[in-house]
Amino acid sequence: MKQTINAKSWEELSTFAAKGKDLINGPNNPYASLRLFHRSKDDAVVTLYRDNHAWCPYCQKVWLWLELKQIPYRIRKVTMRCYGEKERWYLKKVPSGMLPAIEIQNHIITESDDILLVLEEIYGPLGRSLNNQKVLTHRRLERELFSSWCNWLCRNSFLPGQEDEKKSHFQNIAKKLEKELQNNDSGWLTPISTNKSEKPGAADIIFIPYLERMNASLAYYKGYSLRKEHPLIDKWLQRLEMLDEYIGTQGDFHTHAHDLPPQMGNCFTYSYPNQNIFAEKVDTGYGLGNLEIKNKSDESSQHKFESIALERVIKHKEKIIAINPMRNDLFDQPLRAALTSMYCKSNCIPNKESASALRYLRDRISVPRDMPLLSARVFRQALEHTASIDGVELGPKIPTKDRQDQNPIPFKRT
Repeated sequence: MKQTINAKSWEELSTFAAKGKDLINGPNNPYASLRLFHRSKDDAVVTLYRDNHAWCPYCQKVWLWLELKQIPYRIRKVTMRCYGEKERWYLKKVPSGMLPAIEIQNHIITESDDILLVLEEIYGPLGRSLNNQKVLTHRRLERELFSSWCNWLCRNSFLPGQEDEKKSHFQNIAKKLEKELQNNDSGWLTPISTNKSEKPGAADIIFIPYLERMNASLAYYKGYSLRKEHPLIDKWLQRLEMLDEYIGTQGDFHTHAHDLPPQMGNCFTYSYPNQNIFAEKVDTGYGLGNLEIKNKSDESSQHKFESIALERVIKHKEKIIAINPMRNDLFDQPLRAALTSMYCKSNCIPNKESASALRYLRDRISVPRDMPLLSARVFRQALEHTASIDGVELGPKIPTKDRQDQNPIPFKRT
């Protein structure tokens, strides 16, 4: 039985929080506004305009390319229409509001593939060019896989036969990808050699964003484990999880399950075996373990993920408390109780009638925007555990038509 302790003060909690890292030259991260890779600021002639929450798959593709090529660049974050109003300064630059975009010497380029082709012309390809015949074949396969996933996820099935046909079609295309992954001993589609190892090349970058989202959405809405059903894709994902360049961009199942509906138009649930179980584990914050991420090499470092979660929450605690539905700053103690429980592995009783407020926050942690996947997992679990001490009340439902509940404006105010 866990020991019951009192909620620690913010001062006490801050002693356990992770110390700030080098956002500019250290590992890839979603918080930096400048990335230099130990080069001069004058070398950062590229500006990447990406979405504020790191939900956009096409932004992730360009972001990964720049990181793997170690091209110095600046970052400006823009609001996606599904969670807020597009900034006027951005619409002056890009009237369509499209994301991503890059700016080089006052020239704006949109469309992720066009952006990468321009970057290839200036800095050279990431291994093979996007116009290489092998890469073009992989690009067509990625679009084929994307189409089969959209058909299964976003178009309702009224008969079991329709659903099974969509599932079978997706599986067949995924198996085509697995055959391609067998062609290189490295496990990458188009590997690039570095001083220490091989890393993913241009074709791999094309697949990363949507395979990440397929893995999350098919588990949540269909009960389908991409990693179990397709072991070569699983190995490819495991290799990605060992790269700082990727981990800095990686979302989790909870984030993708709930950010996709307003972006895709709709995501339809079908009660295959495990679907209800998977969805409940995702929604209650416990996650799906190895189905989400298998590389946990840093777990031997005690409290690492808890410390990172503490650092991220403490940095924004006033705004987190201010926007919570629990009014009059009454959320301060329940929030400290959850953080105390998370770090000290003890029961910490929150103020009464705080369960819905704790679950409101649990449901709105966004990965990687707020914190890394494994930090979000332990924090969500602590929020749910603390909420369960108080009661069963749920917070407001997560909307599906838009995500105005994730509007970043309150966090941009000084």
